[in-house]
Amino acid sequence: MFSRQIALALLLSSLVSAADWAQWRGPARTGHVPSGEPIPTTLPSEPRIVWRLAVGDGFSSPVVANGRVFHLENQETQEVARAFDAATGKELWSKPVFSSHKDGFGIGPRCTPLVDGDRAYVQSAKGEFQCLNVADGALVWRKNFVDDFGAVYTGEKGKAAGASRHGATGSPLIDGENVIVQVGSAQGASIVAFRKIDGEVVWKSQNDQTAYAAPFLSTIAGQRQVLSFTSEALIALSPVDGKLLWRVPLETALGRHVTTPTAWQDLAMVGSHQIGMIGVRVQKDGEGLSAKEAWTNKKAAMNFTSPVVVGDHVYGIGPAKNVICVAAANGEIAWEKTGVIQTSADRSVGAFIVMGSNILLLTDSGELVMFAADPKEYREIGRTQVSGKTWCNPAYADGRLYLRDERELLCVDLLPR
Repeated sequence: MFSRQIALALLLSSLVSAADWAQWRGPARTGHVPSGEPIPTTLPSEPRIVWRLAVGDGFSSPVVANGRVFHLENQETQEVARAFDAATGKELWSKPVFSSHKDGFGIGPRCTPLVDGDRAYVQSAKGEFQCLNVADGALVWRKNFVDDFGAVYTGEKGKAAGASRHGATGSPLIDGENVIVQVGSAQGASIVAFRKIDGEVVWKSQNDQTAYAAPFLSTIAGQRQVLSFTSEALIALSPVDGKLLWRVPLETALGRHVTTPTAWQDLAMVGSHQIGMIGVRVQKDGEGLSAKEAWTNKKAAMNFTSPVVVGDHVYGIGPAKNVICVAAANGEIAWEKTGVIQTSADRSVGAFIVMGSNILLLTDSGELVMFAADPKEYREIGRTQVSGKTWCNPAYADGRLYLRDERELLCVDLLPR
């Protein structure tokens, strides 16, 4: 019986379209639109809004799968998961997940949903993790980081660091039959792999307090590994059994580590507002792996925005509210451009999507900017105001961008039709 359930789940997982943006930062969690998908070569002077609807507070990014849009928002005292028809914006279902988290940044959920076949996985800021049925939002299974694993949720108090302070943020990761989740327990369950079909624990590992960065699965030095930027370190685990492959300590005040790890050749890369941007070289060491810092560039420090890798360069937002291009090999800044992001805030938040030879940037003021992925110079191709203030990454599928600002969820057509 169980084997038939597994087979069915894997079949349904395979039905997810290549055009879907079913998880944080897209199909490969790299911010890249898959090759062969339709992409714009410029931006319309006026955004073509397909639909828009009012939503509650929150910082959860939308995802798109099998013709549906999923996101999390705050309603009164609850964090709520909602599903909509991607073509029309019609609500299909709405389900309360857990009580609301509130801090100095605002109220509501922080974590982007994950869709895999007929299941959607949602995570509240206070550490409630649920597997829901895509069709109607019915609960399939649930876990609670605090009650089930001894994780600590403090809220914005005292010296509380990482996810215990501002809430669970890093979106979960699917690997085969497992869903890998940053639980954040110091009782041997910092990272936990659940069997995605029924929530049984496959493995659990480490004692780190998790931060805000999502985990990333990559092959480096010939070995598949799960990278996690915790409040205390950049670590790599085996996705098979959770074994620690390597650890590089990286500590900052209050564990504010937000950027999703990226990889280039034998380097794993992360950025933080205090430690700068760091390249960690991973090498074979006997039967295992070793890792050490290869380079650090504090002028390329990235705060809230996860960068993208195109070719041999990394594109992101630097500490001067500037768009920067960094050589992956040595961390040197190839170019930097101020004035791209029009914001009066003391920090800049943005989201990058790689579209072929161009990069689309959604700024925190709700402006779309397209520029060339050219390591020689910044070349702007177009820009258009598309929404109000936003700190959420958009999803892209079939030429349409799905995004949310402080008040609305929008579908914007970027292709001439």
